Amino acid sequence: MPREFSRKDIEIFNKLAPEARGNLKSPAGGHPFPFILRPVSHRFAESAEDFRERLERLEPEELDYLVELVLEEKEDLRALDEDRDEFLAVVAEKISNERAKEIKTKLGIL
Repeated sequence: MPREFSRKDIEIFNKLAPEARGNLKSPAGGHPFPFILRPVSHRFAESAEDFRERLERLEPEELDYLVELVLEEKEDLRALDEDRDEFLAVVAEKISNERAKEIKTKLGIL
């Protein structure tokens, strides 16, 4: 069962993918998105650069909230391919290198 998005999840999703117009369901299956980052990466961002620009819209507190979700395994970075690297770079720049290292350690990519 997918996790239910909190109000904060919805606000962040809408900031990252405003063209979704608040629709939190997959157009393919009509089921709720289980994550924030994966649909932004796979359905809305047109490139790694676009994904990065979307992440840069977030305040550091919002980005750190996503980091916590990743560390709690409530967000999936493994499926993001090159967008994972963009996420880690933005985390290092907007929060800290240490926070990015925490994610790398969690994912086993150190």
